Amino acid sequence: MTPHILVVEDEAALVELLRYNLEEEGFRVSAAADGEAALAAVAEDKPDLIVLDLMLPLISGLEICRQLRRRPETRGLPIIMLTARGEESDRIRGLDSGADDYVTKPFSPSELVARVRAVLRRARPALAQDSLGYGELVMDLAKRRVTREGRAIHLSPTEFRLLQYFMEHPGRVFSREQLLDAVWGLDAEVEPRTVDAHIRRLRKALNDGGKADLIRTERAAGYALDSKPY
Repeated sequence: MTPHILVVEDEAALVELLRYNLEEEGFRVSAAADGEAALAAVAEDKPDLIVLDLMLPLISGLEICRQLRRRPETRGLPIIMLTARGEESDRIRGLDSGADDYVTKPFSPSELVARVRAVLRRARPALAQDSLGYGELVMDLAKRRVTREGRAIHLSPTEFRLLQYFMEHPGRVFSREQLLDAVWGLDAEVEPRTVDAHIRRLRKALNDGGKADLIRTERAAGYALDSKPY
């Protein structure tokens, strides 16, 4: 399924920058602005990886890391520590508290995305795979390209995420509400009928040239990537 990244950072502008770049790379992103909200977010919807600022209101990043490492259910949760402080002692403290990696501000968004993929690849290889395949449909996650029978298919970022979610769960039927949560996010203010519009555009792109329709509509249930494409 789509990897879920929790960004714990109290600088709103940085949160939005990270959210944009991570979502462009196909990740699902949620955010928390202080330590207490971070622990609550982990308990409510456990992420696949946390980008965790060292200096936070209420509870520090170091203490959050220590608490998560003490709990059996989050002991192996990948954590990348993020801070404006670059002294060696701070890096050691972050890693000693249980962080998997350490990134110092300022940094390039592409560097952070690369670090996220590297940590996920080590911790959970299935979440960091570089491509997905379904019949003659191939999705290159690293280059964000889709081809069918070798022909390039041009998709919007939302259509790409929607197709990725289908390709990660071939044959499974998802309701509009499930697709909204997985592709747009739990906090998105989007009507369920928006899913129908994106499905129509995705179908048109995939089936250009009269090819077989890969998306199945289950009346009163939702949509699926058909388990028998050819």
